[in-house]
Amino acid sequence: MELFYSNNIDGEIVRLDEEESGHCVRVLRHRAGDEISVIDGRGALLQCRITSDRPKAVEAEVISRIEGWNAHPYRLTMAVCPTKNMDRYEWFVEKATEMGVGSIIPVIGEHSERRVVKTQRLEKIVLSAAKQSLKGAIPEIAEPVSVKDFIMAGGEASPDVPDALSGYVPADAGMEASNAPLRLIACCFEDAEHPRKSVKESLVEWLGANFPAFAGKRVEAYEENTMRDGRLPDTDIPEITVLIGTEGDFSADELHMAMEHGYIPVHLGPSRLRTETAALLCVAEVYSALAL
Repeated sequence: MELFYSNNIDGEIVRLDEEESGHCVRVLRHRAGDEISVIDGRGALLQCRITSDRPKAVEAEVISRIEGWNAHPYRLTMAVCPTKNMDRYEWFVEKATEMGVGSIIPVIGEHSERRVVKTQRLEKIVLSAAKQSLKGAIPEIAEPVSVKDFIMAGGEASPDVPDALSGYVPADAGMEASNAPLRLIACCFEDAEHPRKSVKESLVEWLGANFPAFAGKRVEAYEENTMRDGRLPDTDIPEITVLIGTEGDFSADELHMAMEHGYIPVHLGPSRLRTETAALLCVAEVYSALAL
C-alpha cells in the first residue's frame, strides 16, 4: 500500500507538497483520475481521486475517510536523552515510530554528551517510518528541552514522594481510579524507600488499578505473556510517559525531581543497555501490553 502525506487539506480537497507530488507523478506515474491513499498525520486515512496531476502540485478530492486509522489504544511519550552518535538516536526514532509512539522529546540531562539536536531531520525520519508502517498519525518531535524543564512541565511536585512514586491507586484503597498518566523513569538508582520495578510490573499494576478494561483476565493474560482479546474504548486511552537518560544515568538532582513529580523508577533487566536500546525496549513493553 503506497501512502502519501498532506497537511494541506481544505474540506474535501487535498493538496500534496512538491516532494510528495513529484513522487506521485514522476516516480509512480499517477495521473488524473487515479485513486491514491493519503494520511493527514493526525490519524486519518483519506482515499482520494487525483483531479490535477501537476508534478509539483498534485490535487485530489476525498472519496472516503477513516479516522484513527491503525491507531494504538494508548498514547506514549518517550523523553530520551540524545546519544553522542546521532545515528543511534535516529535508529531509535525510526523504530519507535513503527511501533506507534505518540511523541518523542529529546531531553538534555546534566550528564548528556550531545546537547544539539536537529529536529528537522528527525521529522523526516518519522514521516517516512509512519508511511512505511501504515500509520495515520505521525509522532510529534518536540524541540530539545532540559530534563528538569521537562519534568517541571508535567505538573506540580508531590509533597509526599513515596505516594507520588506509587503512580497508581492501590486496588484496596477504596478510591476510584484516577486515570492519571503513568510516568516511568528508567534509572540505576535504587534504595529501600524507592525500590525499582520492571516496566512490565509497573504497567500491570497501573492498568489493573486505573483501566477496568485491563482488569481480571486481561491483566492475568499479560502477566502470563499471552495474547489478550478486546481493546480499550476510544474514550479511555492510557497516557504513558517514559524518561530515559544517558548511559551515565541521571544526576541525583534529576532523579529526586522526577520522583517528586510522580515518576516511578524502573529497571530494564540485568543487562547494561545503550540509551537507544533501553528506550526501544520500553516502547516494545508498552506495545506488547496494550497493542497486541
